[in-house]
Amino acid sequence: MNIKIVGDSCFDMNDELRKIPQISLAPLKIDIDGKVFKDDENLDTKDLLKLMKESNNVPKTASPSPNDYMKEYEGKEDVFVVTLSSKLSGSYNSAVLGKNMYLENSREKFIHVFDSLSASIGETLVGLKILELSKLSYKKEQIVEKIDEYINEMKTIFLLESLDNLIKAGRINKIVAKLATAFSIKPIMGSNGKGSIKLIEKARGSKKALRRLVDIIGERGEKIEEKIIGIAHCNCLEKAQKLKKEIIKRYNFKDIIIVETAGISTVYANDGGIIIAF
Repeated sequence: MNIKIVGDSCFDMNDELRKIPQISLAPLKIDIDGKVFKDDENLDTKDLLKLMKESNNVPKTASPSPNDYMKEYEGKEDVFVVTLSSKLSGSYNSAVLGKNMYLENSREKFIHVFDSLSASIGETLVGLKILELSKLSYKKEQIVEKIDEYINEMKTIFLLESLDNLIKAGRINKIVAKLATAFSIKPIMGSNGKGSIKLIEKARGSKKALRRLVDIIGERGEKIEEKIIGIAHCNCLEKAQKLKKEIIKRYNFKDIIIVETAGISTVYANDGGIIIAF
């Protein structure tokens, strides 16, 4: 099957994944104090982290436009789109609107838009699953059915090192945040299964939080030997590699993928943040 997988720029990749010709991304935009960045290969996430730290305001983000998506839909391929959770971004709605506009003039074109109910490496795993099914010669309709099941079963978990953006956004009380920082409290957050983010629990200290994250994988994972687990890190490769080693000791995943967060995921995870999906 000749397919194209279109993601938004929260679809985080590494150098190996960027070489896959079937994958292309529509960039979101990030606004920090009026300075606007396109979340593409030219964005320096270390500069982004520096500006976020220096700013008193939470970064603003903007979805790809319907026209941005329409450009990605061009070509003869069947198109499968994977977006950020619709509860976190307007990217899904923009992709659907772009699809409807495109099909007004190309009614025979196949375009299907998936709401990942996730972000970052969660989107990436959905895209890789689509690619896997297409190589196994599944029909388009079968891929849609299988991917809907995959999305509903997937678990996404965040381990935050910095509370800065949560404080700036008013999501956490400043006094509580100061106490959390003083006692080195690290929040472990995850999807609620419907695309929104909830607090799973709090751990004291980075080492304990990382160990607890490994425990949670076992508590929430099913049929682990059949699955790939993905790890996205925000400027903390050493931590991601340590997490990978601990996962290998405890579990028998089919594969483990490490990627670095691009711009949008960097805004979500902040410096030192880890996102996993499986």
